[in-house]
Amino acid sequence: MSIQKLDVLAFGAHADDVEIGMGGTIAKMVESGLKVGICDLTHAELSSNGTVDIRKEEAANAAAILGVEERIHLHIPDRGLFLTADYIREVASIIRKYQPRLVFAPYFEDRHPDHGNCARLVEEAAFSAGVKNYRDDYGQPAHRIEALHFYVINGFQKPHFAVDVSTTFEKKRASLNAYESQFVQTETTFTTPLVNGYIETVESRDRLVGKEVGVLYAEGFLTKKPLLLHADLIGGQE
Repeated sequence: MSIQKLDVLAFGAHADDVEIGMGGTIAKMVESGLKVGICDLTHAELSSNGTVDIRKEEAANAAAILGVEERIHLHIPDRGLFLTADYIREVASIIRKYQPRLVFAPYFEDRHPDHGNCARLVEEAAFSAGVKNYRDDYGQPAHRIEALHFYVINGFQKPHFAVDVSTTFEKKRASLNAYESQFVQTETTFTTPLVNGYIETVESRDRLVGKEVGVLYAEGFLTKKPLLLHADLIGGQE
C-alpha cells in the first residue's frame, strides 16, 4: 500500500457525519493549504432513505464542495460497527497509510450507537497505529498522530474548544445540501429526524457556539488532551 500523506483525517460512521460535525472546519483547513481526507467506515446501507450508490455520489459531491483530497469508504457493516480486532486493524491501516498529523472522530455520546462506536474504534486504532510492533493488514511502519479530537453530530455538548467557521459556513451548508436523499422530504421519503429541519438545527447549534465565542458561526469540539494554542494545527506540534 503506497503512502499518501494527509495533514488531517476525519472519520465518520456514515457519509454526512463529518460534514454535520465539522464541515466548516474542514473547508477552513483546506483554504489554509492543509491536505484533508474523510473516511466513512460504512456504506450506510441500512439508511432509511437513499441507496448506497446515491450516498456515494452525494458524498463525492460534498467532498468536492469542501475541497478534501481523499474520500475513503471502508466496508464495515452499517449497525455492525463494533470494537473488534479486525476493525481496529483496518482503521489503523488507513491511519498508517495516510499518516495524518491530526485525526477527528464523532463524540462518544450520541443518540446513534454507530457514532459512539466509531469514536471508540478510531481511538483504539489511532493508538495501535503508533505501536511499533503492531502489525496492520499491509505491514506498514508505525505512525503516531499528534492529536485526536471529537466533533458533535447529534444534540449539543459543551465544547472544549471551538473553531470560527463564519467565513466557511456556506460551504458547510452546501455540503449538507448535497445529501438530498437524507435531508429533503419528498412524497416517498421515510420520515426520520434528518428530514425534519435537521440542517437548520445544525446551523442553530453552530450559531449558538459562535455566540459563546463572539463570532457568527463556530463548530465545537471535545478532546482528551490539553491544546497547544499557538500551534499551526489545532492541537498539533510546531
